Amino acid sequence: MAEIEEMDVQEVVESTEELTTQEALKQVLRRALAHNGLRRGLHECTKELERGNGRLCILASDCDNAEYKKLIQALCTEQGVPLILSDKGVEIAEWVGLAKLNADGTVRKVKRTSVAVVTDFGEESVALNKVLEYVQSQQE
Repeated sequence: MAEIEEMDVQEVVESTEELTTQEALKQVLRRALAHNGLRRGLHECTKELERGNGRLCILASDCDNAEYKKLIQALCTEQGVPLILSDKGVEIAEWVGLAKLNADGTVRKVKRTSVAVVTDFGEESVALNKVLEYVQSQQE
């Protein structure tokens, strides 16, 4: 019985080493969505950031309007919310559930979003720890 438990722990440790920051961020965003702790779009995100409820912000670097980017960056700086820049708004939309999928799981249609704010991470996980470590390393 003890041998089985040891094997399970080793498998978990190996799987966490293979987890990239991007995959960890996807898992954190999906878990936050499940716990109703995710806001998507400029209007919802600015309201949460102004209230001081934001815990993590993801901003698309390909945002069309530079004023939107300045606003979100200023609010994050003012409130002390960590900011992660993503390459494409389409990626953020897929991660936060704004994509329609086919029966086989491939993406059929994606609605682009420029910003997402996490207000509640849900439960603590390995992916969350990985994302928080990444944020700490970026702030230093």
